Amino acid sequence: MLEYQENNKMRVSNPWMYVLLGIVIMMCLGTVYSWSIFRSAVETLYGVGAVQSGMPYMFSLAFYAFSMLVSGKYIDRFSPKQMMSVGGLLVGIGWFASGYAENIYILTLTYGAIVGIGVGIIYGVPISVVAKWFPSRKGLVVGLVLTGFGLSPFITAPAAKALIEGFGVLDAFKILGLLFAIIIPVLSRFVRLPDHKSDEVKFNISGNSRSLSTQEMVKTKSFKSLYICFILGTMIGLTIIGMTNTIGVDLIGLSAITAPLFVSVFAVFNGIGRPLFGWLTDKLSYKKIMLLSFCSILTSGILMLFAHEGSVIIYVISFSIFWMNLGGWLAIAPTSTLLLYGNNNYSQNYGVVFTAYGIGAIAGVYVSGLLFDYFKNHDVIFYFIIGLCLIGIILSQSMPKRQ
Repeated sequence: MLEYQENNKMRVSNPWMYVLLGIVIMMCLGTVYSWSIFRSAVETLYGVGAVQSGMPYMFSLAFYAFSMLVSGKYIDRFSPKQMMSVGGLLVGIGWFASGYAENIYILTLTYGAIVGIGVGIIYGVPISVVAKWFPSRKGLVVGLVLTGFGLSPFITAPAAKALIEGFGVLDAFKILGLLFAIIIPVLSRFVRLPDHKSDEVKFNISGNSRSLSTQEMVKTKSFKSLYICFILGTMIGLTIIGMTNTIGVDLIGLSAITAPLFVSVFAVFNGIGRPLFGWLTDKLSYKKIMLLSFCSILTSGILMLFAHEGSVIIYVISFSIFWMNLGGWLAIAPTSTLLLYGNNNYSQNYGVVFTAYGIGAIAGVYVSGLLFDYFKNHDVIFYFIIGLCLIGIILSQSMPKRQ
């Protein structure tokens, strides 16, 4: 799979290896989704509640979303190796520095800002690379690479739990930081773009007469609806992901050993949701799949209102659906952007749409933490989710079929 060229640079001989490398790199970045494993230890260490313990996770997601918007402008200026090496070092430094955080605010700076920026710098690079290596199979290879991000907790959640139990939460941060600072830059050395541009077929998947520029897109009615629906979908998903372990232990009565194993299982559904919902959006239309998503989340939220200690089946069914739908929205949003606004300006257009992810992260984690700290009851979280779903159903079904 690897070979030396005349210039003595190590290169990949099989383009599918770029997909595999992208998946591994995305799995490193997706460790952010394992935050619920760290959360209880962080609360104990710093003596903070749900709002403050959610701050590092919330800011990491927000910085990741907004830095991706900025870094997207530089993907074609620098080589994949340069982009991913810089981002990988930032991710590693952020995790490692978190091991020296003296309070929750420093942890928010190291884990939230530094790690988040590093993830945002890297995120679009393997996607761009595989799309250019496989111009006729973009959807398939991009979906496979993104699956690595969603599946990350399947491996990283139990690994993080073992590190916390064996070395303590601060040393766990340091160990992961060292690993990421080595793994990501090393793997980036093998990633490159094709030597020449592929004869890619130009088409307009939306069926419109032309593609819209970013300035034109933001003025449409459909953009406002899509943007808010994406915020709602990510608010729900990121809120649940950040509290999965806590709810499993405190509400369902799972042991501290068993709960992380369920997080790993849910991560599989998060990964499955990306290609599944992307395919369904193509087949059913974005309006129908948005309705399906919000209705399934609504049903799961209602089910969780009946959950109590020992309700493992309800917990597994509901949280599998929650996690799958977060992965789903990370396919619904880009596919809808392509369908509505065309292919020509897709990268810039989706960069704007993706900022909704950052807003959803901040709003969802902060509001849910505030509600839980005030009411001291998990049911209020599910009432919150049910309310968001009802808004999403109404809004998504009022979207125009075209821009």
